Amino acid sequence: MTEFPAEVRDRFAGAGMDLDKLFSAGELGDRMGIDVLEAAPERVVARMAVEGNRQPYGLLHGGASAVLAETLGSVGAMLHGGPEKIAVGVDLNVTHHRAVRSGTVTAVATPIHLGRSTATYEIVVSDEAGRRVCTGRLTCLIREAPQA
Repeated sequence: MTEFPAEVRDRFAGAGMDLDKLFSAGELGDRMGIDVLEAAPERVVARMAVEGNRQPYGLLHGGASAVLAETLGSVGAMLHGGPEKIAVGVDLNVTHHRAVRSGTVTAVATPIHLGRSTATYEIVVSDEAGRRVCTGRLTCLIREAPQA
């Protein structure tokens, strides 16, 4: 279960939203084994197994790192926007620095910019030894939530 700071839980309490479901890794993240450990607008942390997310050469697939990066940046942007907003990714880039063959990777997303209409996050993916595997940057557009 994701750890949310009290201020985040309080902000979303009256909105009738299931924070753990809404701010999880979603269907794709579940399939890839992404486990969101903590989530706040200022910092989102997750872990993902390399096994099951490798390309044919036995290395962590670059697309898996991209999904991990977009997941974390999106969660941070949604929390920044609040219960009356939604966040949608509009620009993602990832740079792969080193190969990983096994174990887990940990990703940490921190904001570069938190505005009214956009939020940009840097996401650093590291191996079990703390070495940087991938650096991502995600910009999300923050929009009014559609009325039900």
